[in-house]
Amino acid sequence: MDVVEGNENHYGTGHRARLRTRLLELGGDSLLDHELIEYLLALAIPRKDTKPLAKQLIKQYGGFSALLTADAESIARQPGMGDTSTAALKIVQAAALRLLSEPVREQPVLASWQSLLDYLRADMAHLTIERVRTLYLNSKNMLIRDEVTSEGSIDQAQIYTREILRRAMDLGAAALILVHNHPSGDSAPSRQDIAMTRDIINAAKNFDIAVHDHIIIGKDGFSSMRSAGLI
Repeated sequence: MDVVEGNENHYGTGHRARLRTRLLELGGDSLLDHELIEYLLALAIPRKDTKPLAKQLIKQYGGFSALLTADAESIARQPGMGDTSTAALKIVQAAALRLLSEPVREQPVLASWQSLLDYLRADMAHLTIERVRTLYLNSKNMLIRDEVTSEGSIDQAQIYTREILRRAMDLGAAALILVHNHPSGDSAPSRQDIAMTRDIINAAKNFDIAVHDHIIIGKDGFSSMRSAGLI
């Protein structure tokens, strides 16, 4: 439950008005990370001074992006937070991902590669567990489906070749792109990543399904096995 107490005027409506003016007149770049979070939380907890809470949350999770991509249950457990204030943060993440994914959904994926990478990094770079997703494409490389294939522990997720290919055939996919994150932050592919990817490529050939790439996302950036000459 969100903490609501005190008198709204006591918590600096003039300060919030100044933040609002800067946002509307100068744009989002005029606000610091904690000020963006502060204003978001103020919408959910209007009678509380949200500046200290915003700073504490950013410190707790290690940064603005890490906070917005953190698990909702984890955020809600933080002192001063609750369902309403957590939802205020998560709706921003959802809107940002929707915005970033739009070019990926509306253009051939290979022609909007940077947009795809921006979307994947925004969604996966700060995850604390390993997530595997598969992008299924049609013969024109348009995205048919973007699905989470599995989620694992902090350093392991199972990828099942048979399940991926069965799903590809169910969707009538002509190609696919594999994606997973490394919670360690290092996007370099492991030997296991490379071997598993080659197994999927070899199996997919039997069904005339192309594997365009395997992208690994980390806090340090991303790795493309195709660009690295590993597949």
